[in-house]
Amino acid sequence: MNSLSLNPLSFRLLALMGAVLAIAGCHPAPDQATFTAAMNNYLAKRGDLCLGKSAWPIDVTQHEIDVGGRNARQMPVLERLGLASSSVADVVVDDEGTKHAMKVRRFDLTDAGKRYLVQRDAKTRDFCAAHLSLDRVVGWKLDRGERGPDTHARVTYTYQVEAAPWTRDGEIQKVFPVVAGVVRGAGTAQLEENFVRTEQGWVAVDLLGT
Repeated sequence: MNSLSLNPLSFRLLALMGAVLAIAGCHPAPDQATFTAAMNNYLAKRGDLCLGKSAWPIDVTQHEIDVGGRNARQMPVLERLGLASSSVADVVVDDEGTKHAMKVRRFDLTDAGKRYLVQRDAKTRDFCAAHLSLDRVVGWKLDRGERGPDTHARVTYTYQVEAAPWTRDGEIQKVFPVVAGVVRGAGTAQLEENFVRTEQGWVAVDLLGT
């Protein structure tokens, strides 16, 4: 009777194949549905398109007005639209150890403007112009991360936008060009987001630790 014999190398190869199959069984290859769910979860939590104005009131100095600083250009437009109001305020400035008083134009949100304050995390609120939701996942690229091969993914996607009505204002589009570009790109422009595979599934890097 013929008998089947395996040498030590064969045993090692079988063991390696078994380990590979076990890993594959625990972590199936991600597909469109996997990253669609991950993107929906990410945008539900981080899909707000904000202006980077989290500390209110916002003071604008005469120097900022003279040189055409960002707030000096943007805040009057928000005021014209009824989202902010301004007044003159006295402040004390520390100029390399020398303190002196100066007047500033102080902008604060109106009740209408406060509707667009969004709690971004436990400590930060920001003034936001729109919220992005997923249109579709275009594709993804798997890569090696700190946790091993195929544990990192860069997902490309298109999006839809629910924008505040005031984003259609021509001056707003000039002083907030990034907002205008994102709103115009709804359904066609492609964005990217990085994900990491965890025990709970694929999670956006921005959401790790939250």
